Amino acid sequence: MPIPIKSAAEIEKMRAACRLAAEVLEMVAPHVVAGATTEYLNDLCHRFIVEKQQAIPAPLHYRGFPKSICTSINHVVCHGIPGPRQLRDGDIVNIDITVIKDGYHGDTSMMFCIGETSVRARRLVDTARECLLLGIAMVKPGIRLGDLGAVIQRHAESRGFSIVREYCGHGIGSEFHEDPQVLHYGTPGTGHELRPGMTFTIEPMVNAGKRHVKVLADDWTVVTCDRSLSAQWEHTVLVTADGHEVLTQRIGEVLDVHH
Repeated sequence: MPIPIKSAAEIEKMRAACRLAAEVLEMVAPHVVAGATTEYLNDLCHRFIVEKQQAIPAPLHYRGFPKSICTSINHVVCHGIPGPRQLRDGDIVNIDITVIKDGYHGDTSMMFCIGETSVRARRLVDTARECLLLGIAMVKPGIRLGDLGAVIQRHAESRGFSIVREYCGHGIGSEFHEDPQVLHYGTPGTGHELRPGMTFTIEPMVNAGKRHVKVLADDWTVVTCDRSLSAQWEHTVLVTADGHEVLTQRIGEVLDVHH
């Protein structure tokens, strides 16, 4: 399948949807505290998306997913289903938001550290974010997806962590998941060449232990096999004529890896 190249009009719709996704994270951030249940955070986000943004939470009923956001705590890698579990001091949690507005998707996620986390947990969370930012920094026309994956993998492994291979970033637009697949490991010089007008997510999942994962009986929740912690950050990125634009950048967010 050819990789979709977005028109100027489509890019405007992507900008709008991605801005809303970023806004949901900005809104929910103050509520991500010890004692809050993931169900409560889901309901806050759902109401905000539907009532305030007049948009659609993409995960809800997507292939049967029962909630409007994903909440992945500690050793949950991705696709955690919100429920009665209260956040506790020392937890790390990923909140993953995808919003549909005017038929286009904006997809982003971030990690939250609850209270005092361990040094290792903090280092994992920071490394996962650095992996994302290093990947984003590579994006420009002519670069290949393997170049991105190699940079992300090298950084994670240099810190003694591992990259999940079963799940990856993806093209995004009028579809939630389009071509290309954006692997977070790989070999430089391989894979699709980036061209202006491509939009895709970069969302490395980094494990503190081994890279192996499994899906729980609910058919959604992905966990590390060795129960080690996992962290993930995600942005939707547009390839521009001379570089890239991070469509889901939050207000005040610095995208410099050395910051």
